[in-house]
Amino acid sequence: MTAAAAPAVPGRRHPVSRTVVGVYAAAGLLAAAGLGWSLWHGLAEPRIALAFGVVIAIGELARWGALPGEREPAPLGAAGALAYALLGEHAGRPSTHGVLQTVAVAFAAALAGAVPHVARRCRPALDHLARRVLSVGFAAVCFQPLYNAGELRDRFVEGPFYAILLILLLVLTALCDAVLAALMLRARTRHPFGPLLRDELRALLHIGSAVCATGAVIALGVAVAGLWALPVFCVPLLLTQLSFRRYAAVRTTYRQTIASLARATEIAGYTPHGHARRVAELSRAVGRELGLSGPELTVLEYAALMHDIGQLSLVDPVPEGATALLPVADQRRIALLGGAVVRQTGVPAAVAVVVERQADPYREQPLSARIVRAVNAYDDLTGESASASGPLSALERLRLGTGHDYQPEVVESLARVLSRGGPAAGEAG
Repeated sequence: MTAAAAPAVPGRRHPVSRTVVGVYAAAGLLAAAGLGWSLWHGLAEPRIALAFGVVIAIGELARWGALPGEREPAPLGAAGALAYALLGEHAGRPSTHGVLQTVAVAFAAALAGAVPHVARRCRPALDHLARRVLSVGFAAVCFQPLYNAGELRDRFVEGPFYAILLILLLVLTALCDAVLAALMLRARTRHPFGPLLRDELRALLHIGSAVCATGAVIALGVAVAGLWALPVFCVPLLLTQLSFRRYAAVRTTYRQTIASLARATEIAGYTPHGHARRVAELSRAVGRELGLSGPELTVLEYAALMHDIGQLSLVDPVPEGATALLPVADQRRIALLGGAVVRQTGVPAAVAVVVERQADPYREQPLSARIVRAVNAYDDLTGESASASGPLSALERLRLGTGHDYQPEVVESLARVLSRGGPAAGEAG
Protein backbone atom coordinates (compact mmCIF):
# COMPACT_ATOMS: atom_id res chain seq x y z
CA MET A 1 0.00 0.00 0.00
CA THR A 2 1.23 3.47 -0.84
CA ALA A 3 2.56 5.36 2.13
CA ALA A 4 0.49 8.35 3.16
CA ALA A 5 2.00 11.72 2.41
CA ALA A 6 2.46 13.75 5.54
CA PRO A 7 0.32 16.89 5.38
CA ALA A 8 2.23 19.98 6.33
CA VAL A 9 0.98 22.73 8.56
CA PRO A 10 -1.59 24.84 6.66
CA GLY A 11 -0.38 28.32 5.89
CA ARG A 12 3.28 27.34 5.82
CA ARG A 13 5.32 29.57 3.56
CA HIS A 14 7.69 27.87 1.17
CA PRO A 15 11.23 29.14 0.82
CA VAL A 16 11.85 31.21 -2.29
CA SER A 17 12.76 28.81 -5.10
CA ARG A 18 15.82 28.98 -7.29
CA THR A 19 13.68 29.96 -10.25
CA VAL A 20 12.37 33.06 -8.49
CA VAL A 21 15.83 33.94 -7.18
CA GLY A 22 17.21 33.53 -10.70
CA VAL A 23 14.57 35.83 -12.18
CA TYR A 24 15.20 38.43 -9.48
CA ALA A 25 18.96 38.20 -10.05
CA ALA A 26 18.63 38.58 -13.83
CA ALA A 27 16.27 41.54 -13.48
CA GLY A 28 18.52 43.14 -10.84
CA LEU A 29 21.65 42.77 -12.96
CA LEU A 30 19.90 44.19 -16.02
CA ALA A 31 18.48 47.12 -14.06
CA ALA A 32 21.86 47.83 -12.44
CA ALA A 33 23.57 47.74 -15.84
CA GLY A 34 21.00 50.15 -17.27
CA LEU A 35 21.26 52.59 -14.37
CA GLY A 36 25.05 52.43 -14.36
CA TRP A 37 25.27 53.04 -18.08
CA SER A 38 22.84 55.95 -17.94
CA LEU A 39 24.61 57.59 -14.99
CA TRP A 40 28.02 57.20 -16.61
CA HIS A 41 27.10 58.34 -20.12
CA GLY A 42 24.18 60.60 -19.31
CA LEU A 43 20.65 60.39 -20.73
CA ALA A 44 20.25 60.61 -24.49
CA GLU A 45 17.26 62.77 -25.40
CA PRO A 46 16.35 63.50 -21.76
CA ARG A 47 13.08 65.22 -22.64
CA ILE A 48 11.77 62.08 -24.34
CA ALA A 49 13.05 59.90 -21.50
CA LEU A 50 11.30 62.12 -18.94
CA ALA A 51 8.01 62.07 -20.86
CA PHE A 52 7.93 58.28 -21.11
CA GLY A 53 9.10 57.99 -17.50
CA VAL A 54 6.15 60.10 -16.36
CA VAL A 55 3.72 57.89 -18.33
CA ILE A 56 5.20 54.73 -16.79
CA ALA A 57 5.11 56.22 -13.29
CA ILE A 58 1.47 57.29 -13.71
CA GLY A 59 0.69 53.78 -14.88
CA GLU A 60 2.26 52.33 -11.74
CA LEU A 61 0.29 54.78 -9.60
CA ALA A 62 -2.87 53.46 -11.28
CA ARG A 63 -2.24 50.14 -9.52
CA TRP A 64 -3.92 51.76 -6.52
CA GLY A 65 -7.28 50.24 -7.35
CA ALA A 66 -5.94 46.89 -8.53
CA LEU A 67 -7.87 43.84 -7.40
CA PRO A 68 -6.15 40.70 -6.09
CA GLY A 69 -5.23 38.31 -8.89
CA GLU A 70 -4.96 40.88 -11.70
CA ARG A 71 -2.35 39.65 -14.15
CA GLU A 72 -1.40 43.15 -15.32
CA PRO A 73 -2.23 45.67 -12.57
CA ALA A 74 -0.50 48.56 -14.38
CA PRO A 75 -1.39 48.30 -18.10
CA LEU A 76 -0.56 51.93 -18.84
CA GLY A 77 2.89 51.53 -17.32
CA ALA A 78 3.46 48.36 -19.34
CA ALA A 79 2.31 49.99 -22.58
CA GLY A 80 4.47 53.07 -21.99
CA ALA A 81 7.56 51.00 -21.21
CA LEU A 82 7.08 48.79 -24.27
CA ALA A 83 6.46 51.82 -26.50
CA TYR A 84 9.73 53.37 -25.30
CA ALA A 85 11.53 50.10 -26.02
CA LEU A 86 10.15 50.11 -29.59
CA LEU A 87 10.55 53.83 -30.23
CA GLY A 88 12.61 54.23 -33.40
CA GLU A 89 11.86 57.84 -34.23
CA HIS A 90 10.60 61.01 -32.60
CA ALA A 91 8.74 63.45 -34.86
CA GLY A 92 10.60 62.06 -37.87
CA ARG A 93 14.06 62.05 -36.28
CA PRO A 94 15.80 58.78 -35.28
CA SER A 95 15.97 58.16 -31.55
CA THR A 96 19.25 57.27 -29.86
CA HIS A 97 18.38 56.04 -26.37
CA GLY A 98 19.36 52.39 -26.84
CA VAL A 99 18.71 49.24 -24.81
CA LEU A 100 20.30 50.06 -21.45
CA GLN A 101 18.73 53.51 -21.19
CA THR A 102 15.35 51.97 -21.99
CA VAL A 103 15.73 49.55 -19.10
CA ALA A 104 16.97 52.30 -16.77
CA VAL A 105 14.03 54.62 -17.53
CA ALA A 106 11.46 51.83 -17.18
CA PHE A 107 12.97 50.63 -13.90
CA ALA A 108 13.39 54.09 -12.35
CA ALA A 109 9.87 55.15 -13.36
CA ALA A 110 8.37 51.93 -11.98
CA LEU A 111 10.17 52.51 -8.68
CA ALA A 112 8.95 56.12 -8.57
CA GLY A 113 5.38 54.98 -9.17
CA ALA A 114 5.67 52.35 -6.45
CA VAL A 115 6.78 54.81 -3.74
CA PRO A 116 3.23 55.85 -2.72
CA HIS A 117 2.22 52.17 -2.47
CA VAL A 118 5.18 51.46 -0.19
CA ALA A 119 4.35 54.57 1.85
CA ARG A 120 0.90 53.08 2.45
CA ARG A 121 2.67 49.95 3.70
CA CYS A 122 1.55 47.92 0.72
CA ARG A 123 3.76 44.97 -0.08
CA PRO A 124 6.05 45.79 -3.02
CA ALA A 125 5.23 43.71 -6.12
CA LEU A 126 8.70 42.32 -6.75
CA ASP A 127 7.50 39.73 -9.25
CA HIS A 128 5.73 42.45 -11.22
CA LEU A 129 8.82 44.68 -11.23
CA ALA A 130 11.18 41.87 -12.23
CA ARG A 131 8.96 40.82 -15.11
CA ARG A 132 8.63 44.43 -16.25
CA VAL A 133 12.40 44.89 -16.39
CA LEU A 134 13.01 41.62 -18.24
CA SER A 135 10.17 42.06 -20.74
CA VAL A 136 11.16 45.64 -21.56
CA GLY A 137 14.77 44.56 -21.89
CA PHE A 138 13.76 41.73 -24.24
CA ALA A 139 11.74 44.08 -26.47
CA ALA A 140 14.53 46.65 -26.56
CA VAL A 141 17.16 44.04 -27.42
CA CYS A 142 14.99 42.76 -30.28
CA PHE A 143 14.38 46.23 -31.70
CA GLN A 144 16.91 48.92 -30.80
CA PRO A 145 20.18 47.41 -32.17
CA LEU A 146 18.58 46.56 -35.53
CA TYR A 147 16.92 49.94 -35.87
CA ASN A 148 20.00 51.90 -34.88
CA ALA A 149 22.09 49.85 -37.33
CA GLY A 150 19.72 50.85 -40.12
CA GLU A 151 18.43 47.35 -40.85
CA LEU A 152 14.82 48.11 -39.91
CA ARG A 153 14.88 51.69 -41.25
CA ASP A 154 16.03 50.55 -44.68
CA ARG A 155 13.59 47.65 -45.06
CA PHE A 156 10.45 48.57 -43.10
CA VAL A 157 10.43 52.33 -42.68
CA GLU A 158 7.45 52.86 -45.01
CA GLY A 159 4.11 51.19 -45.47
CA PRO A 160 2.23 48.83 -43.14
CA PHE A 161 5.17 46.48 -42.66
CA TYR A 162 6.73 48.63 -39.93
CA ALA A 163 3.51 48.61 -37.88
CA ILE A 164 3.13 44.87 -38.40
CA LEU A 165 6.71 44.36 -37.24
CA LEU A 166 6.08 46.34 -34.06
CA ILE A 167 2.95 44.33 -33.31
CA LEU A 168 4.79 41.05 -33.88
CA LEU A 169 7.58 42.13 -31.53
CA LEU A 170 5.04 43.12 -28.89
CA VAL A 171 3.21 39.80 -29.23
CA LEU A 172 6.51 37.94 -28.91
CA THR A 173 7.37 39.99 -25.82
CA ALA A 174 3.94 39.30 -24.30
CA LEU A 175 4.37 35.57 -24.92
CA CYS A 176 7.78 35.59 -23.24
CA ASP A 177 6.34 37.49 -20.29
CA ALA A 178 3.50 34.95 -20.01
CA VAL A 179 6.02 32.10 -19.93
CA LEU A 180 8.04 33.94 -17.29
CA ALA A 181 4.94 34.61 -15.16
CA ALA A 182 3.88 30.95 -15.38
CA LEU A 183 7.39 29.79 -14.42
CA MET A 184 7.43 32.03 -11.36
CA LEU A 185 3.95 30.94 -10.30
CA ARG A 186 4.95 27.31 -10.86
CA ALA A 187 7.99 27.83 -8.64
CA ARG A 188 5.87 29.36 -5.87
CA THR A 189 2.87 27.02 -5.95
CA ARG A 190 4.31 23.88 -7.58
CA HIS A 191 1.19 23.57 -9.69
CA PRO A 192 1.58 22.03 -13.20
CA PHE A 193 3.16 24.43 -15.66
CA GLY A 194 0.73 23.77 -18.53
CA PRO A 195 -2.49 25.03 -16.91
CA LEU A 196 -0.68 28.04 -15.44
CA LEU A 197 0.67 28.97 -18.87
CA ARG A 198 -2.79 28.45 -20.36
CA ASP A 199 -4.23 30.93 -17.85
CA GLU A 200 -1.53 33.47 -18.69
CA LEU A 201 -2.11 33.10 -22.42
CA ARG A 202 -5.86 33.45 -21.90
CA ALA A 203 -5.24 36.72 -20.05
CA LEU A 204 -3.33 38.03 -23.08
CA LEU A 205 -6.56 38.01 -25.06
CA HIS A 206 -8.05 40.57 -22.67
CA ILE A 207 -5.99 43.33 -21.08
CA GLY A 208 -2.81 41.98 -22.70
CA SER A 209 -4.08 42.70 -26.21
CA ALA A 210 -4.96 46.26 -25.17
CA VAL A 211 -1.45 46.77 -23.75
CA CYS A 212 0.22 45.51 -26.94
CA ALA A 213 -2.01 47.57 -29.22
CA THR A 214 -1.50 50.74 -27.16
CA GLY A 215 2.26 50.22 -27.04
CA ALA A 216 2.43 49.93 -30.82
CA VAL A 217 0.17 52.95 -31.38
CA ILE A 218 2.18 55.11 -28.96
CA ALA A 219 5.46 54.19 -30.65
CA LEU A 220 4.02 54.95 -34.10
CA GLY A 221 2.28 58.13 -32.96
CA VAL A 222 5.37 59.60 -31.28
CA ALA A 223 7.44 58.72 -34.35
CA VAL A 224 5.19 60.94 -36.46
CA ALA A 225 3.65 63.57 -34.15
CA GLY A 226 6.19 63.78 -31.33
CA LEU A 227 5.47 63.70 -27.61
CA TRP A 228 2.01 65.22 -28.02
CA ALA A 229 0.88 61.77 -29.11
CA LEU A 230 1.57 60.35 -25.64
CA PRO A 231 -1.45 61.74 -23.74
CA VAL A 232 -3.73 61.26 -26.73
CA PHE A 233 -3.09 57.52 -27.02
CA CYS A 234 -2.88 56.86 -23.26
CA VAL A 235 -6.44 57.90 -22.50
CA PRO A 236 -8.14 54.93 -24.24
CA LEU A 237 -6.06 52.45 -22.25
CA LEU A 238 -6.91 54.22 -18.99
CA LEU A 239 -10.60 53.93 -19.85
CA THR A 240 -10.12 50.27 -20.77
CA GLN A 241 -8.40 49.68 -17.45
CA LEU A 242 -11.27 51.33 -15.59
CA SER A 243 -13.85 49.19 -17.42
CA PHE A 244 -11.84 46.02 -16.82
CA ARG A 245 -11.62 46.72 -13.10
CA ARG A 246 -15.34 47.38 -12.87
CA TYR A 247 -15.97 44.03 -14.54
CA ALA A 248 -13.48 42.34 -12.17
CA ALA A 249 -15.18 44.02 -9.21
CA VAL A 250 -18.55 42.67 -10.35
CA ARG A 251 -17.10 39.17 -10.57
CA THR A 252 -15.56 39.54 -7.11
CA THR A 253 -18.91 40.65 -5.70
CA TYR A 254 -20.61 37.71 -7.42
CA ARG A 255 -18.15 35.29 -5.83
CA GLN A 256 -18.66 36.90 -2.42
CA THR A 257 -22.42 36.53 -2.83
CA ILE A 258 -22.03 32.82 -3.55
CA ALA A 259 -19.70 32.46 -0.55
CA SER A 260 -22.27 34.20 1.66
CA LEU A 261 -25.01 31.90 0.37
CA ALA A 262 -22.80 28.89 1.10
CA ARG A 263 -22.40 30.07 4.69
CA ALA A 264 -26.15 29.62 5.22
CA THR A 265 -25.49 26.01 6.24
CA GLU A 266 -22.98 27.17 8.86
CA ILE A 267 -25.27 29.86 10.24
CA ALA A 268 -28.13 27.36 10.48
CA GLY A 269 -25.87 24.95 12.35
CA TYR A 270 -25.82 22.24 9.68
CA THR A 271 -22.06 22.35 8.98
CA PRO A 272 -18.98 23.39 11.01
CA HIS A 273 -17.65 26.90 10.77
CA GLY A 274 -15.39 27.43 7.73
CA HIS A 275 -16.16 24.04 6.18
CA ALA A 276 -17.34 25.39 2.79
CA ARG A 277 -14.40 27.80 2.55
CA ARG A 278 -11.87 25.09 3.40
CA VAL A 279 -13.34 22.68 0.86
CA ALA A 280 -13.38 25.40 -1.84
CA GLU A 281 -9.77 26.47 -1.28
CA LEU A 282 -8.46 22.92 -1.13
CA SER A 283 -10.53 21.91 -4.17
CA ARG A 284 -9.01 24.74 -6.22
CA ALA A 285 -5.53 23.62 -5.24
CA VAL A 286 -6.28 20.00 -6.18
CA GLY A 287 -7.88 21.18 -9.43
CA ARG A 288 -4.70 23.09 -10.26
CA GLU A 289 -2.68 20.00 -9.47
CA LEU A 290 -4.80 17.98 -11.91
CA GLY A 291 -4.50 20.53 -14.71
CA LEU A 292 -7.73 22.53 -14.46
CA SER A 293 -7.59 26.22 -15.25
CA GLY A 294 -9.72 29.28 -15.99
CA PRO A 295 -13.48 28.65 -16.18
CA GLU A 296 -13.04 25.05 -15.01
CA LEU A 297 -11.54 26.27 -11.73
CA THR A 298 -14.35 28.80 -11.33
CA VAL A 299 -17.01 26.09 -11.69
CA LEU A 300 -15.07 23.89 -9.27
CA GLU A 301 -14.80 26.65 -6.67
CA TYR A 302 -18.49 27.60 -6.85
CA ALA A 303 -19.56 23.96 -6.60
CA ALA A 304 -17.26 23.37 -3.64
CA LEU A 305 -18.66 26.41 -1.85
CA MET A 306 -22.25 25.22 -2.35
CA HIS A 307 -21.75 21.46 -2.11
CA ASP A 308 -23.57 21.17 1.25
CA ILE A 309 -26.44 23.53 0.55
CA GLY A 310 -28.82 20.59 0.15
CA GLN A 311 -28.61 20.03 3.91
CA LEU A 312 -30.86 23.04 4.38
CA SER A 313 -33.74 20.82 3.20
CA LEU A 314 -33.19 18.30 6.01
CA VAL A 315 -35.40 18.24 9.09
CA ASP A 316 -32.67 16.84 11.33
CA PRO A 317 -29.11 18.12 10.76
CA VAL A 318 -26.36 15.62 10.01
CA PRO A 319 -23.99 15.41 13.02
CA GLU A 320 -21.28 18.04 12.37
CA GLY A 321 -22.47 18.17 8.76
CA ALA A 322 -20.26 15.17 7.92
CA THR A 323 -22.09 13.84 4.84
CA ALA A 324 -19.13 11.61 3.96
CA LEU A 325 -20.05 9.40 6.93
CA LEU A 326 -23.69 8.90 5.79
CA PRO A 327 -25.04 5.99 3.76
CA VAL A 328 -24.71 6.45 0.00
CA ALA A 329 -28.46 6.81 -0.50
CA ASP A 330 -28.60 9.73 1.96
CA GLN A 331 -25.58 11.35 0.33
CA ARG A 332 -27.26 11.20 -3.09
CA ARG A 333 -30.53 12.60 -1.73
CA ILE A 334 -28.71 15.58 -0.18
CA ALA A 335 -26.71 16.10 -3.39
CA LEU A 336 -29.87 16.16 -5.53
CA LEU A 337 -31.54 18.58 -3.12
CA GLY A 338 -28.47 20.79 -3.27
CA GLY A 339 -28.44 20.75 -7.08
CA ALA A 340 -32.07 21.84 -7.13
CA VAL A 341 -31.27 24.77 -4.85
CA VAL A 342 -28.20 25.76 -6.86
CA ARG A 343 -30.22 25.87 -10.09
CA GLN A 344 -32.37 28.58 -8.53
CA THR A 345 -29.41 30.85 -7.73
CA GLY A 346 -28.51 31.83 -11.30
CA VAL A 347 -25.02 30.30 -11.28
CA PRO A 348 -23.90 28.33 -14.37
CA ALA A 349 -25.67 25.00 -14.85
CA ALA A 350 -22.31 23.22 -14.70
CA VAL A 351 -22.09 24.13 -11.00
CA ALA A 352 -25.42 22.46 -10.29
CA VAL A 353 -24.30 19.34 -12.16
CA VAL A 354 -21.21 19.04 -9.97
CA VAL A 355 -23.28 19.47 -6.79
CA GLU A 356 -25.86 16.90 -7.94
CA ARG A 357 -23.32 14.25 -8.91
CA GLN A 358 -20.87 14.51 -6.03
CA ALA A 359 -22.27 11.34 -4.40
CA ASP A 360 -22.20 9.17 -7.57
CA PRO A 361 -19.55 6.49 -8.15
CA TYR A 362 -16.47 8.38 -9.26
CA ARG A 363 -16.31 6.68 -12.68
CA GLU A 364 -19.68 8.31 -13.50
CA GLN A 365 -18.71 11.78 -12.26
CA PRO A 366 -17.09 14.73 -14.02
CA LEU A 367 -13.65 15.55 -12.68
CA SER A 368 -14.86 18.54 -10.65
CA ALA A 369 -17.37 16.36 -8.80
CA ARG A 370 -14.64 13.81 -8.05
CA ILE A 371 -12.50 16.55 -6.54
CA VAL A 372 -15.31 18.02 -4.41
CA ARG A 373 -16.28 14.58 -3.13
CA ALA A 374 -12.74 13.65 -2.09
CA VAL A 375 -11.93 17.01 -0.52
CA ASN A 376 -15.26 17.16 1.32
CA ALA A 377 -14.67 13.66 2.70
CA TYR A 378 -11.18 14.65 3.83
CA ASP A 379 -12.49 17.70 5.67
CA ASP A 380 -15.29 15.64 7.23
CA LEU A 381 -12.87 12.92 8.33
CA THR A 382 -10.52 15.42 9.96
CA GLY A 383 -13.37 17.19 11.78
CA GLU A 384 -13.80 17.17 15.53
CA SER A 385 -16.50 14.48 15.48
CA ALA A 386 -14.82 12.25 12.90
CA SER A 387 -13.53 8.84 13.86
CA ALA A 388 -10.24 9.38 12.04
CA SER A 389 -7.32 10.26 14.28
CA GLY A 390 -5.90 12.92 12.00
CA PRO A 391 -4.97 13.90 8.43
CA LEU A 392 -2.89 10.79 7.79
CA SER A 393 -5.72 8.48 8.83
CA ALA A 394 -8.17 10.52 6.74
CA LEU A 395 -5.98 10.12 3.65
CA GLU A 396 -5.63 6.41 4.35
CA ARG A 397 -9.41 6.02 4.52
CA LEU A 398 -9.76 7.87 1.21
CA ARG A 399 -7.22 5.52 -0.33
CA LEU A 400 -9.18 2.53 0.93
CA GLY A 401 -12.23 3.92 -0.88
CA THR A 402 -10.57 4.34 -4.27
CA GLY A 403 -12.18 1.18 -5.58
CA HIS A 404 -15.62 2.84 -5.85
CA ASP A 405 -15.94 6.20 -4.10
CA TYR A 406 -12.81 8.24 -4.82
CA GLN A 407 -10.63 8.48 -7.90
CA PRO A 408 -7.05 7.41 -7.02
CA GLU A 409 -5.48 10.30 -8.99
CA VAL A 410 -7.60 12.82 -7.09
CA VAL A 411 -6.65 11.36 -3.72
CA GLU A 412 -2.94 11.37 -4.59
CA SER A 413 -3.18 14.96 -5.85
CA LEU A 414 -4.86 15.90 -2.57
CA ALA A 415 -2.01 14.23 -0.68
CA ARG A 416 0.58 16.18 -2.67
CA VAL A 417 -1.20 19.49 -2.05
CA LEU A 418 -1.39 18.77 1.68
CA SER A 419 2.27 17.74 1.80
CA ARG A 420 3.17 21.21 0.45
CA GLY A 421 1.19 23.04 3.12
CA GLY A 422 -2.27 23.13 1.63
CA PRO A 423 -3.98 25.86 -0.42
CA ALA A 424 -2.43 28.64 1.72
CA ALA A 425 0.82 27.92 -0.10
CA GLY A 426 -0.46 29.76 -3.10
CA GLU A 427 -4.01 28.86 -4.05
CA ALA A 428 -6.23 30.53 -1.50
CA GLY A 429 -8.29 32.72 -3.71
